[in-house]
Amino acid sequence: MGQGWNRALGALTLAGAFALAGCGQVGSAAKPNTTYQETLIQQLIDAKAGDVITIPAGVYAIDRGLSLDVDGVTIRGAGMDKTVLTFKGQAAGAEGLLVNASNFTIEDLAIEDAKGDALKVNEGENIIIRRIRTEWTGGPKTTNGAYGIYPVQVRNLLIEESVAIGASDAGIYVGQSNGVVVRRNRAEFNVAGIEIENTQNADVYDNLATNNTGGILVFNMPNLKVPGFATRVFRNRIVANNTKNFGLKGSAVASVPAGTGVIVNSNDQVEIFDNDIGGNNTANVIISSYFSTGYMTEKGVAATFDPWPEAIFIYENRFTPGGAKPDGLELQALRVALFGVTGSLPDVLWDGYIDVKKFKDGKVDPLLAICVDNGAAQMLNADSPNKNKAPAVMGEGARCRLTPLPAISVAAAGPVPAERRIPSPAKP
Repeated sequence: MGQGWNRALGALTLAGAFALAGCGQVGSAAKPNTTYQETLIQQLIDAKAGDVITIPAGVYAIDRGLSLDVDGVTIRGAGMDKTVLTFKGQAAGAEGLLVNASNFTIEDLAIEDAKGDALKVNEGENIIIRRIRTEWTGGPKTTNGAYGIYPVQVRNLLIEESVAIGASDAGIYVGQSNGVVVRRNRAEFNVAGIEIENTQNADVYDNLATNNTGGILVFNMPNLKVPGFATRVFRNRIVANNTKNFGLKGSAVASVPAGTGVIVNSNDQVEIFDNDIGGNNTANVIISSYFSTGYMTEKGVAATFDPWPEAIFIYENRFTPGGAKPDGLELQALRVALFGVTGSLPDVLWDGYIDVKKFKDGKVDPLLAICVDNGAAQMLNADSPNKNKAPAVMGEGARCRLTPLPAISVAAAGPVPAERRIPSPAKP
């Protein structure tokens, strides 16, 4: 999001340290099978609707990108820690596996060390990604592939019980899609753990986002024609996302502040509720507009782009302390000035940008408000439009309620279950 975000939110320069201990799976020590890839490539070429491509347990060296462009195919391994496709020696192709198909299911395998994105699914309907592990086994590095699990321009998507580790952009990314459920996944040591971008009607629940730079992101980018709205982020555990930002310089996530739990940027109708959020050193939640990001001139702005975050509802979360070690000297000084040497920034940090053209009777339209009705949780208005001259805790001024959004209907997911099933963190 560029240098502008850092300046506008009190110069949130990226800082912090990361530990690789406990990063999770580190790949298989078994000697990879170097001949199986020819069999797999031929199966993908010959695939017909209704086929199930079964990949047995083993570690398989793949030296070129794989692709599938036939509808109605399932790819199935023996388990995310038993069937491993390692692309460590990849010499050709921009992805590990690229899928341009509908009615597609992939489950129970791992994709490691892809040269670019690990798994990309493009322009399909009725997509299931289940128990997939994407990982760069050398830990967080800028040279890692950008995206782990990467569906874009899809409809009716379910991502569940998967693991994403080490992506230099987003571990689990959903872009320009409609009808999405992301549940029961673990995202660690990515720049963005889970990112919902320019997407409509998404439910993100029962996930663990930890040890990322930012835990869960809900964004609208300015240069895409499809606007995102109606995302529910609930029943997640979003803790200790303090990994130093290792995104590629100039990329959209390169200036996500280390130490952020949830970020909503220029998106509308976002609900954040019933989560466990804490230990994020900059802020547990950031609400911002694209004016604070610095990327508005890089790729142009779509004529229909609305830069203001509106109709944001934060309620019934369980916040534990965060904001004690924010990135950037200016924001650290702000913390001390407002809350003392031992104090912390409030749970919610808002840049303060608002569209006055949409006011009603001189006030914010209640249907477009940013509402924080979350017990003792407070929101700090950073007053970015005025160069942070008068930052202030909003107190009761932010306490309001919006009509809750409906649950998202994705046939493969079924209704939201009553039982929580949040993954456990990786073992040290």
